[in-house]
Amino acid sequence: MDDLSIYLHEHRMVVGVMAGIAFGLLARILLLRTDYRQYPTYPHGQIIHISLGVIASALGAVAVPALYQKNLTALTFLTVAAQQFREVRNMERETLSKMDSMEIVSRGTSYIEGIAMVFEGRNYLVIMAAMAASLFAVAFNLWIGIAGGLLSLIVVWKLKSGKSVSAIADIIPGEVRIEGPDLYVDNIYIMNVGLQSNRDIIAKHGLGLIVKPRSANGRVTLSNLGQRQAILYDLSTILGLHSDEGEPALVPLAKLDLDSGCLGVFIIPHERDLSKACEIAGRVPLLEMAVRMPSKAGVNQGEGGSNG
Repeated sequence: MDDLSIYLHEHRMVVGVMAGIAFGLLARILLLRTDYRQYPTYPHGQIIHISLGVIASALGAVAVPALYQKNLTALTFLTVAAQQFREVRNMERETLSKMDSMEIVSRGTSYIEGIAMVFEGRNYLVIMAAMAASLFAVAFNLWIGIAGGLLSLIVVWKLKSGKSVSAIADIIPGEVRIEGPDLYVDNIYIMNVGLQSNRDIIAKHGLGLIVKPRSANGRVTLSNLGQRQAILYDLSTILGLHSDEGEPALVPLAKLDLDSGCLGVFIIPHERDLSKACEIAGRVPLLEMAVRMPSKAGVNQGEGGSNG
């Protein structure tokens, strides 16, 4: 055991780098999941992201020995890494935009940008995990490095995902009504349906939800078109869609009640399950591009409008 301790101490730089790479890779695998959106694709999309995770973890792991050896010039490669990960974001944006053009219900620009941002940010989390494990292993010993790596994995898991729609609003079932050619979800007007055949399909398969914001911030966020499109996309992807291309009267829609700020959601799913639909809508990610906080403005907090 003493020989092992001596060996680990003499080669602590190498041990630190290996520990950093191992925990960085574990962090990337922890963050990698092909879900109902079928992205990243399996297996090639996952191979690409795991490979990028190895590169990110290696960059984070070798940064610590470089600092210990006062080789500050070597740290400039981190700026190159940041540029490469921005290219990853551009790659994800381009790929998802091309995929979106073939969807009956699209994700929307805000949803795509949010996903691309997440993929870039996760590479930085991998670098953080690798640096933490490497730092503790080099500064102390391998066992403390493992403890530091495990702690970083907990932090990574906490930062894995952001808030969902349920954090700002309540989702309840809504009644789908057809009055003549007009379609309503509760009292929220959705659209005009001209053909009787489409009205019959809506009456049989139509499903409605009401998304009630809990605050002024939630009301403004739900009014964002990108957030509405994200709700429609998740619902149609998980529940299926009883529609096809060229049938605009059967495409899901979300309309806002301008008086109450409630959002009326209409969809014609394959699986008509109201409770499941409410749960899905509540789990839709709260898009960073859509979040608005008017309550934080100085004018709404009674602050003076002084300049300078």
